[in-house]
Amino acid sequence: MSEASLRFSSEILKRLGEELNPNPDQGIVELAKNAYDADALNCEIELHGISSAGGRIRIADDGDGMTLEQIRNGFLVLGRSGKDARKETRLGRIPSGSKGLGRLAALRLGHEVDVQTLPLSEVEARHALRIDWRRFESEDLVEDVMLEIDTAPRGRRKKNGTTIELLDLRSRMTRPDVKRLARSLILLADPFSEDPSGFRPKLRTAEFEDLEALVSARYFEDADFHLIAEVDAEGKASARAVDWRGEELFAGDHEAISTGRRGAPYALPSTRFDLWIYRLAREAFSGRTATVGEVKEWLGAFGGVHLYVNGLRVAPYGNKGNDWLEMNLRRAASPEERPSTNTALGRISVSDETGCLQQKTDRSGLIENDVYEDLRDFGKETMDWLARRRLEHAEKRRSAARAKTKAQSQVSKESVERQIEETPDPKRRKSLKSAFTRYDNSRQSEADRLRREVQLYRTLSTAGITAATFAHESASNPLKVIDQSALTIERRAKRALKDDYSSTLAAAVGKLKKAARAVGVLASVTLTLLDRESRRVGRVELHSVIRGQLSTLKPFLDGRDVKVEADLASGDPYIHGTPAAVESIFTNLINNALTALESSSADQRRVVIRTELEEDGLVVRVMDNGPGIDESQISLSDIWLPGETTHDTGLGLTIVRDSVTDLGGSAEALASGELGGAEFVITLPILGQ
Repeated sequence: MSEASLRFSSEILKRLGEELNPNPDQGIVELAKNAYDADALNCEIELHGISSAGGRIRIADDGDGMTLEQIRNGFLVLGRSGKDARKETRLGRIPSGSKGLGRLAALRLGHEVDVQTLPLSEVEARHALRIDWRRFESEDLVEDVMLEIDTAPRGRRKKNGTTIELLDLRSRMTRPDVKRLARSLILLADPFSEDPSGFRPKLRTAEFEDLEALVSARYFEDADFHLIAEVDAEGKASARAVDWRGEELFAGDHEAISTGRRGAPYALPSTRFDLWIYRLAREAFSGRTATVGEVKEWLGAFGGVHLYVNGLRVAPYGNKGNDWLEMNLRRAASPEERPSTNTALGRISVSDETGCLQQKTDRSGLIENDVYEDLRDFGKETMDWLARRRLEHAEKRRSAARAKTKAQSQVSKESVERQIEETPDPKRRKSLKSAFTRYDNSRQSEADRLRREVQLYRTLSTAGITAATFAHESASNPLKVIDQSALTIERRAKRALKDDYSSTLAAAVGKLKKAARAVGVLASVTLTLLDRESRRVGRVELHSVIRGQLSTLKPFLDGRDVKVEADLASGDPYIHGTPAAVESIFTNLINNALTALESSSADQRRVVIRTELEEDGLVVRVMDNGPGIDESQISLSDIWLPGETTHDTGLGLTIVRDSVTDLGGSAEALASGELGGAEFVITLPILGQ
């Protein structure tokens, strides 16, 4: 029986060098990380003649250096770093390297490598190592090339540390390469932290100096919002947001933030998320020391959310084009009150002492395991929470502004009328009254036009939601083809099957015709909502609108096996408004109920619309026997916000609330109402019945 062992071809060195570090800046950052692991406070990178192949790069640090043993069994061992990621260094740092492959790829940037190291633990020794990669090209196996480590007295140089020179570079570095390297080195050790590690690598080039001056500007105090969120040892999240004055605006606990997790903790080590959000408008910077242009330039260089694990940045998170938390996508879907990578700068800092977050071998990011997915979820869900709170705040602000404007307008009108009445000249007073009446009528006409435009936009949104339901319910074939085909099948089947038709095809053809009518209802509802006449302001009889809506929707409701009961109070109460506004309210509430009933296990799906007269108001209750509102997924206060939903577009209930508000009423939601499902209570002021 013979024995053998695995051996490695010299070709593997070339492959690793090419595939693990596709960009030179990435390799140099790996060597800077080695300096960090060696407890260096300073690491200087010098570039010489790099505009063409054959140049030289020098990386010098003042860390602990390497002993002969560490060179042999750490630095020169592929796939093993010699660093224990669970053991802190002399300065309390958690080592970033674990496999040594990133270092290998960096060393392969040049044809030769010269290493000079003065170990802290050997006060008089200096170790030198030179690697000529061309020697490996002439040998079959890696182990066939012997490397010599020269040990000698230190001489004049007494300070410990390591210097690595990459000689005879294989390829040139372009200006974008240098700028990318400068940015990576500046961001490497978290320049935004209030408690820096003391490690600051420096690149000797003008690009670095420009960016270094820019990052040191630190425009954090000019942010309109600062989000601070944390995950504790039990995986529970908490967050708060402050304004540019440092005053707290919102605060949320784990239940409020992790709405999609049903209260489950995040499987994360200790984590903190800071996000600074800016309103890049000139008026927003009035009275501040910075200008909007300066902040734009700062965000252009460093914007986005960066990820730091154990004090060092992990690329590519936060690089240009790497929107790993989907900020821009979510802003596109729901633009109001959401930041983008161009208007925010943030960092997520993780203290990972157990190594549950591991970098990919090629340093293209973290291995996307469950811990990484929870990290992303934490970042996204925290920003969703902030967007909900900001949106809620904006809604209150707009509501208050509308009320204030209305009150001010009335006060101004009364003041003008009073001044006119106090005019002593009767002819002059009459002339002023006539002019003011014309002005008031013109202003009212303009307000009516604006109101109609707002109503049109809401109606279009309602039509869009209804059209989405239409698309969900129907195939792409035109309704006429379906209807005519059903009639043709019915006629020919009766002729061919005679008496057997009733027992064979009658039921199927009936279902087909019934389904076609249901789809046709949705098309007619869409056209009805867009009817110009329905947007005319006037007397609107509420019960008549409700009955009309139910009559129009009946074939569609029957097709879904949903029984709708109208339990209406006596009389026909009316309001001053538009039929379109009332139709928008009930169409969206019925659509909402139908969507909820899709997941209902009830034998009989029910929707009840009940009205009750109360003094000068009408209370309308729309309820169903669906599953109700799951408050672990969305709170009752959030369901009215645009884009906040567990299904469909998330605009329907927003339109309901706004339409009810415009009519002078109020809207309330119950998670579990009389029938067991959701119940919506609409109160509208009426003029009579």
